[in-house]
Amino acid sequence: MHAPTPSDEPLGVPALLIASFPLDTTRRHAAPGPLTDYLIQQAADAYTALLADWRPVTEGIIDLVPGPLGKGELDGALRQAILQRLPRTAFLPPAARPRHEEDGDDLPEALRPRDAEVVEGAGADTVRVLAEVLPTLLPAGLERRVELRTLGVARLPLTDAIDRLAGLEKDPGWWHELYESLAGVDPDRLTGLPVPLADGRTTIGPRQVLLPTPDAARIDPDVLARLGLKVAHEDAAHPLLEKLGALPAGPRAVLTTPQVRAAVAASLDDDGVSWEEEGLDAEELADTVLALVRDADLEPGEEPWLGALALPDEDGELAPAGELVFPGSAFHQVMREGELACVDADLAAKWGEQPLAACGVLAAFALVRATDVVLDPDELEPREGEYAQPDDPGLLDAVDVWCEDVLDRFPDTPVPPVATEIVAVRDLDLVDDDAWPQALAMLARPPLRDALVQPVRILLPDGTHEVVRPYAAWWLRGHPVLDGRRPAGLLAAGGDPLLRGLYDEADATGFDDEQVLRALGVRTSVAALLDEPGGAAELLDRLADPDRHVTAAQLHGLYGALAELDPDQVTLPDELRAVVDGEVRVVDAADAVVVDSPDLLPFTEGVPLLPVRPTRAADLAELFQVRRLSESVTGQVTSEGTEHDVPESVRVLLGPRTPEAYVEHDELVVDGVEIDWRLTDDGVVHAATLEGVAAGLAWAAGQWPRRFEVAALLEDPSRTAELARDRWFD
Repeated sequence: MHAPTPSDEPLGVPALLIASFPLDTTRRHAAPGPLTDYLIQQAADAYTALLADWRPVTEGIIDLVPGPLGKGELDGALRQAILQRLPRTAFLPPAARPRHEEDGDDLPEALRPRDAEVVEGAGADTVRVLAEVLPTLLPAGLERRVELRTLGVARLPLTDAIDRLAGLEKDPGWWHELYESLAGVDPDRLTGLPVPLADGRTTIGPRQVLLPTPDAARIDPDVLARLGLKVAHEDAAHPLLEKLGALPAGPRAVLTTPQVRAAVAASLDDDGVSWEEEGLDAEELADTVLALVRDADLEPGEEPWLGALALPDEDGELAPAGELVFPGSAFHQVMREGELACVDADLAAKWGEQPLAACGVLAAFALVRATDVVLDPDELEPREGEYAQPDDPGLLDAVDVWCEDVLDRFPDTPVPPVATEIVAVRDLDLVDDDAWPQALAMLARPPLRDALVQPVRILLPDGTHEVVRPYAAWWLRGHPVLDGRRPAGLLAAGGDPLLRGLYDEADATGFDDEQVLRALGVRTSVAALLDEPGGAAELLDRLADPDRHVTAAQLHGLYGALAELDPDQVTLPDELRAVVDGEVRVVDAADAVVVDSPDLLPFTEGVPLLPVRPTRAADLAELFQVRRLSESVTGQVTSEGTEHDVPESVRVLLGPRTPEAYVEHDELVVDGVEIDWRLTDDGVVHAATLEGVAAGLAWAAGQWPRRFEVAALLEDPSRTAELARDRWFD
């Protein structure tokens, strides 16, 4: 401080003060008193005036703001006086950019600290853009300056700054510039960001806003606006908006918006009158939706709710798309005439099959998909004369009867079972009787095939699961859809020979998919029949029918397959098909005997025999709870014979289980009956003929098919090398 000559009073402010202060007796310090106080106030006015007149206004001027702590009493008083004046002094640099005019740059006016604000959490570019509409903002980067805190400059969170933009009218390019500056900001702080729309409006928040894209549907923005859709202005579109919840305005995104879905659902009211809103009539809505469907390459059934879209039929009346048929389509060709109306011919020609079919118009069989369906026949009763949603099981013919059949499989419970998912084919009852070959060919192809072959999973009240036959397979089984007859109980032409005669054959031309045939109830093989629930009972019932023809060879194969089943899964039959003295007959099951030993066949006159391969004889006897032949005949050898060693060549042929010797008889008598051979319980082969020796040794060694080769060796041992060579080709 100079008073007016230099004194010892230190000043912390960055200025030289020259004033006629009263001094004490040392002439080095200002004397306290009213005059000194007055001069301090005058000095503070001069300092603030210097700051107010400073040009250019830059961020560096903040360095001239004194701190509150002085170096002495006079310095402290001067600082306090300055800091009292500065909040009302316009000297801070604004963040607003200069406006370029013809006569040069028009520099923005300085801000008073009490009017100024510093944005927290925003970058320099963001602050610069915001300053165009928020002129009180200071440049970015000053948030930590102590001087601004000393001056009491307000701090503005970025979220609050964004909120102030509500209702702002700026050109889309300005908004795009703002979005670009906010690209790295936490999205949670930008939820209230305004978005300019293509129709001139501005909406708050990017969610549910559609962003124009190169592949967007070419639909009049005015139409979209009347549907309640918000489409961002093309010049404002920015990747940040998508990050904040906006969706690219591709055809599918527009189509699946709640606004379009609501318009489609309301396109027909209870009286069949078309829905209109702000001039958007049924025709305009249909064209809009069909264009979106076409551009989205939508497949039939992808968006089932489109079936409610009001479209004109062949008589010009509006009807839901899901109740109309595309003229000339595959479904139209198999449908009975007059069952459903066709869509308007001009509309069909304009849009073609694909978009209309994707909207629910029937060009092929349609699927009904429903989840968590309570199996209550009263609730699943078909809705006649009433439009049902495409996922409503009420669209299915006789679905309540199917439900009752399913419930019959389970015990009654207070809480009904639930089908976790039903995938079924609708409108099967509309097919013309003469068109079933074409219709079945359509049903056998994906995705309809799954509705035939995939069982339905049922959740029972106790938490367990069971599977049942799907609706479509159930319906087709009970109707004359295959060769004019019901499929259930028919045998596919060319099917398993073992089932021939037990089932009537049907022409299943075009069905090379065995799984589809099984779903329809058509029998293709014994294995498939027994694999199906109730298949064994069905086979045994047909075997017990004397009007059905079965050969002994068939019976042998069928009993071999039955013997592989679990006895607990087969109900014991009252009657069985058996071979009695070479003739196949139906006999009482209690009288039947399983043939398990070929040497005892001479004792089976008049005995009903169940033929089966030896390895399954015991299993078949257990399955039917009947005796085996070896348990029915004692088979005691009563004649005398001579023991002979088995030739080495025969032992090599039959393997290690071959007996070392056999007993030759002139006449072999067993239980008073003369026979060719017998293998006793002690493993000794008795035989009266060469063929008997061969058969006995082959049976004892477990090599029954080799008996003829053994006979050849016994008759001519010199053929050993020849027969050994022939076995190369076994």
